[in-house]
Amino acid sequence: MPKTKTPRTLAFFIYPGFKLLDLTGPLQVFADAERGFSPGGVPYNIAVVSLKGGHIESDTPVIIDSIPVSALRGRRLDTFVVVGGRGVYDAAADAKIVAAVERLSGRSGRVASVCSGAFLLAEAGLLHGKSVVTHWDDCAQLAKRFPGLFVLKDRIYVQDGSTWTSAGVTAGIDLSLALVQEDWGRPLAVSIARRLVTYMVRPGGQSQFSEILEAQSGAAHSRFASLLEWAGENLGDDLSVDALAERASMSPRSFSRHFREELGESPAKFVEKLRICAAQTLLEESASSVFTIARSCGFNDEERMRRAFLRNLNVSPSEYRSRFV
Repeated sequence: MPKTKTPRTLAFFIYPGFKLLDLTGPLQVFADAERGFSPGGVPYNIAVVSLKGGHIESDTPVIIDSIPVSALRGRRLDTFVVVGGRGVYDAAADAKIVAAVERLSGRSGRVASVCSGAFLLAEAGLLHGKSVVTHWDDCAQLAKRFPGLFVLKDRIYVQDGSTWTSAGVTAGIDLSLALVQEDWGRPLAVSIARRLVTYMVRPGGQSQFSEILEAQSGAAHSRFASLLEWAGENLGDDLSVDALAERASMSPRSFSRHFREELGESPAKFVEKLRICAAQTLLEESASSVFTIARSCGFNDEERMRRAFLRNLNVSPSEYRSRFV
């Protein structure tokens, strides 16, 4: 249990149209850090700031009160966090907001963004030449708009020196836990994660699972939707190309061609992702052994499932499960 009574200063920057969870998820992590301290210990002094202060509308009916940037004039910050949201593009086009973000970042020992907050940091010139990440659906746009960045599409969060960026929404919680761990040690970060009933401090290199999410979304609108729904309910069956083509009343060659045209990948690759999704749920929610889960999801053996997880998620089944223990 940390005993220091010297708090770290932390400021979140918001603007009209910010995503509420991008703020409240990380904010709760840092606020809960106090419960893991010795009596009288205060780990963080936290401020929520905006350009002019006052009530700022989020992307929900909830309005957040904030102090103006001017209230922090001359103060040194340990950590400065810019949150994301649909309003980030308007914020990035506002020269006064961009200048304020640049000034506050210059007085901060550590700078971070949650989700699309990376666009605002990039507009302020704070990410040039750095490895970064944002929500998986925005990575291509971030890379195109700011070609001087090294956008790592499928990471939960990325640290490049004193700059930290995170993926979408709840990944901000992972980022915050990592920052708490850097400040005060892993035991405190783990205790906060337990209280929040969240992942047990996931490593930043773990996948956002974006490819699987994209695959599921595309399947729902394809001609093969009903076939794939059946496949998802019968993962232990023969789901080879020949078997699926027969159910679709098509030749294997024609089935494979049309499937790839519509969904952008082979039937075998898509089935593998269906099995991974099912295995993820069982690893999270059941006490079944990895071997049993592998068999029930159609992988047939544990090693085949392990290789599939590493290919798609950059983490083994056992490591994935450990995030929920």
